[in-house]
Amino acid sequence: MTEPHNASAETPAQPVLRGRRIGLVGLGLMGEPMARRLASAGAELSLWNRSIEKAEALAAEFAGVTAQPSPKHVAEASDIVIVMVSDAEAVREVVFDPVDDSWGVLHGLAEGGVLVDMGTTGQPATLDYAGRLRMTCGNWVDAPVSGGTTAAEDGSLTIMVGATDPDFARIEPVLKVLGRRITHVGAVGAGQVAKTANQMIVGMTIGAVAEAMALAKRSGVEPAVLREAITGGFADSRILELHGERMATGDFRARAKATIQRKDMRAAVALADQAGIDLPGLMTNAALWEDMVEGGLGDLDHSALILAIDPPDEA
Repeated sequence: MTEPHNASAETPAQPVLRGRRIGLVGLGLMGEPMARRLASAGAELSLWNRSIEKAEALAAEFAGVTAQPSPKHVAEASDIVIVMVSDAEAVREVVFDPVDDSWGVLHGLAEGGVLVDMGTTGQPATLDYAGRLRMTCGNWVDAPVSGGTTAAEDGSLTIMVGATDPDFARIEPVLKVLGRRITHVGAVGAGQVAKTANQMIVGMTIGAVAEAMALAKRSGVEPAVLREAITGGFADSRILELHGERMATGDFRARAKATIQRKDMRAAVALADQAGIDLPGLMTNAALWEDMVEGGLGDLDHSALILAIDPPDEA
């Protein structure tokens, strides 16, 4: 395991990636702002998304950006391919193409190419995928992120990297455009362990903030006032700042969907089982996310967990 490594973000207005051939597969809530930063940094950027219109719109907006017809074509035009899709199954589909066995990243990646998975895929799947790619042509890096769409837009993502030292050195300039804190956690798979722990803390902290606000409201104190009162004290956190405000105002537009948070909590439960450790707080919180999604709130922002804990009064 390597020593942790941290680095600061570069300003994308500077063409720090000029001449670098980079691919990006997946232009969802996180992928699109990441693509914009890479394009602004001067990368020769190849894009693919299931709805090709997103890739075509970015290609029309930025010089040096092209929309590709498949992940394979992205890989053929790139030295480094970033994958930013929803879960392990989606990663498997766009990389290995288990149906047609012809259009996945695997089929276009040159010998020695690097695939950087920046989604939350989980350690077991990552180790499996990395082994399959290594036996065929290229190297796998897991670099999951934290910070949400706001951090993706301003380049302040926290990035947790699992990679060999040479691969980390190769991708670090690219990651600097996307993140403010970049930590080389260890070998392949280590980044996913760190991300699972991160998401576990996020999910449990959202639950704590939601329960505190629900308790305050039921006891006669408005959530917005509670948030103001405890800001700056030991209970303060980024979750209280952002998600607490959303809970107080009722703004539950999805920045990160509750279904994604549930998926992350399931990954934490699976990792705990694999490690043979009993984590009762995790199990209680994971059940809340299951109830929220099963209750029809899965497409809302994960801050909407408060609605599952304390449903609003019906008119």
